[in-house]
Amino acid sequence: MPVLIRELHIKVSVNALEAAQGTSGGSLTPGTSAPPEDRERLVAECVEQVLSILKSQREP
Repeated sequence: MPVLIRELHIKVSVNALEAAQGTSGGSLTPGTSAPPEDRERLVAECVEQVLSILKSQREP
């Protein structure tokens, strides 16, 4: 019997400083942030995914 996955939740923490240094994981420390172009790209990707999820939920 096949398994149907209706929802998938993924939680990710991104740290621009650690990524640049080659380390992995972690969360942003207070007072640090990603460069504006990275932030814009991340926000655009999140918006696209949210709109895709909302569209798929509206379809019967």
